[in-house]
Amino acid sequence: MASVRGNVQVDIDTCKGCELCVEACPQDSLQLSEKVNAQGYHYAVLIQDNCTGCENCALVCPDAVITVYRTPKNSAGKNAKREAVATVTNVRANMKITVEELPEGKVDL
Repeated sequence: MASVRGNVQVDIDTCKGCELCVEACPQDSLQLSEKVNAQGYHYAVLIQDNCTGCENCALVCPDAVITVYRTPKNSAGKNAKREAVATVTNVRANMKITVEELPEGKVDL
């Protein structure tokens, strides 16, 4: 089974710093920044390179500002293909959640 690396992208302009993603991360990969965004909130940032792409952070985010990506660990550096595996959109109307599984449906932790 292939190992994966995860990465998260946070929309820092929209993040309200609720810390739900920080608490939901089993790898302790996230924390609130020392800086504040235009709204005056400390926003979530990735602080460690140990994200597995588990999707917990995106699923608990009440404002849908986190996108989770996964790439195989043995992929070649910055040119490695990464795919969004968890995206939550349109939370104010009809909520749409997309969560994709890895081959074999498992993540090697």
